[in-house]
Amino acid sequence: MGETRRGVILGLAAWTLWGFFPLYWPLLEPAGAVEILAHRIFWSMIVMLGVVLVMRKRAALRATLANRRTRWLLALAAVLITVNWGTYIYGVNSHHVVETSLGYFINPLVSVLLGVLVLGERLRRLQWVALALAGVAVVALTVEYGRPPWISLVLAFSFACYGLTKKKANAGAVESLVVETLVVSPVAVGYLVFLTATGASTFVGHGAGHVLLIVGTGVVTVIPLLCFGGAATRIPLSTLGLMQYLTPTVQFLLGILFFHEPMPAMRWVGFSLIWLALVLFTVSTLRHHQQRLRVRPEEQVPA
Repeated sequence: MGETRRGVILGLAAWTLWGFFPLYWPLLEPAGAVEILAHRIFWSMIVMLGVVLVMRKRAALRATLANRRTRWLLALAAVLITVNWGTYIYGVNSHHVVETSLGYFINPLVSVLLGVLVLGERLRRLQWVALALAGVAVVALTVEYGRPPWISLVLAFSFACYGLTKKKANAGAVESLVVETLVVSPVAVGYLVFLTATGASTFVGHGAGHVLLIVGTGVVTVIPLLCFGGAATRIPLSTLGLMQYLTPTVQFLLGILFFHEPMPAMRWVGFSLIWLALVLFTVSTLRHHQQRLRVRPEEQVPA
């Protein structure tokens, strides 16, 4: 099997597994969203420390920890991904799977907006149109829900900011996640200890299966991440970027077909506008990529 084909398979595996996450979190009930989040952080740290040992990345981890700027950026990333994970778990377990999928549909557009506001990047015409359509869609969904789709917005903005922070940190996927979980694990462990001391913990008392599912939160977090890391080194980022729409598509279909969440007419209008915005955004991105490939070699040499 060629490296490109292996990369495509790993990328599809990562985005598909993330898409099916809504089926996992309800299995952890009666644990609440915050307790699930705390366990996910703790067990992800344990699994990632094992991955560091198996992959012999101790030197890389020490180098990451030795860089003060990287440590601070990854600490910020830890806060952002904690907000993202907690909001997502809450959204799924409170029967808002469709709204969580909207967050990850919006995410690429929010990333572009951050590029303009934070990095000073310039948008092409179709990208401006895509952002305008996304804004209209959010207004339409606010009217339909009777409130802003805050679950979607928190997911989109937290993950986009997380991606920007990770880009600035420029650390390896394995090492960065270890540092991130190490940063927030003391809070997570403290909360789990508090639940145990007050008798509110659901970790024990609900059977061995429940314990295994709780511990499994670390495994289900790490596996798609490793698949994504393997794909990122084998296939172009443009290909990997197109695959990201697979995750919210699977989530959306689960919300409609499996969880039977309602989709009133105005909600369809809002989602249709988002999908149209993504089509325009993707067309603009691919067109720009093709133009860059057509540039003559001598024009690609920096002055």
